[in-house]
Amino acid sequence: MKIVNVPLYPEMFTEKERVLVRNGVLYAKSFLFSSGVCGLKMGNESGELLILPFQGQQIWRARFLGEDLTMRSMFDEPVPTEEYLKTYGGFLIHCGATAMGNPAKEDEHPQHGELPNRKYENAYLTLGEDDNGPYISLNGETEYVVAFTCGYRAQPSIRLNAGESVFHASMTLTNLRHDPLNYMYLCHINFRPVNGSHLIYSAPATPDAITVHQTDVAHLPPQQAAKLSETIETYKKDPSAHHRVDPDQQTYDPEIVMTIRFQADEAGFANSLQQLPSGAAHYVAHRIKELRLRLRWIGRTRDEDAMGLVLPATAEHFGLAYAQKNNQMKRLEGLSSVTMQMIVGYLEPESANQVKSKIERILAPVAP
Repeated sequence: MKIVNVPLYPEMFTEKERVLVRNGVLYAKSFLFSSGVCGLKMGNESGELLILPFQGQQIWRARFLGEDLTMRSMFDEPVPTEEYLKTYGGFLIHCGATAMGNPAKEDEHPQHGELPNRKYENAYLTLGEDDNGPYISLNGETEYVVAFTCGYRAQPSIRLNAGESVFHASMTLTNLRHDPLNYMYLCHINFRPVNGSHLIYSAPATPDAITVHQTDVAHLPPQQAAKLSETIETYKKDPSAHHRVDPDQQTYDPEIVMTIRFQADEAGFANSLQQLPSGAAHYVAHRIKELRLRLRWIGRTRDEDAMGLVLPATAEHFGLAYAQKNNQMKRLEGLSSVTMQMIVGYLEPESANQVKSKIERILAPVAP
């Protein structure tokens, strides 16, 4: 099939939904949220992604095979702002790239950097065919330049094949200067927790492989602070205690964050599942060569409910100064590029069990 590119412009998005492209079961539809944010529905016969083509190229919602995958939040629709927490409720958010994470006192960068809600100058759809069959993708391009300091181009892509309930997400960073670029990146993937599920992933459930970070509890009521601290201490001693999603035995209010040292499969990807009671699973695979530090973030309050099964990243979540002090900055040589790759979505029981078996093989002891 010949590749077809369709440029997108804000003028194409109105309150009345309309079909922009269709190729068999693949389609893209434009509309306008009541907040004024442009929305793009991109789907196939298995499900649909709701994407913000000009605001961070966030995936705002993801739904496959009748399942809403997205975290619960206070936001029914996106807000036209660049402030991270004033429109936080999306399914997949690109973070970085000159900084990332929660800024410390010595940091001046916004939370999770300049990318999450950045305005994209260029956005376009692509219809084509690859080894997995016909696909539709949303692609974008934005440049971030500060004179005498840094300059890079960010090019995200979201590709959905016909018949699939998973999609491919990537972010390519290109250094526009001749000098090296020090960068950070995190892909914030926010599933909805499902009680009774089990977390299965290609990392040993040991304190050596999983670091459970201390959450600041100073601002919490004493009883809540004690309960959260107790849960964290339990996980530090035995990380497998968090594998079953059980709100009666666990607390994640406001959040718990872990750093996980994954092992890769033969293709260089780490694998993670939230396997539901039905046997189906929420799924993330990510290439670990470019994303060496992986976080797990779980936040379950009365108003938010989020399972950051894995947040593929180049650094931990403590901000720029911490990354600089702890050798977590990545270096991109002048005029060169790097691409971060993820596969995300929903697996039916048979496919979920195949991934589970693969994870068991990855973690199996090597015979002497």
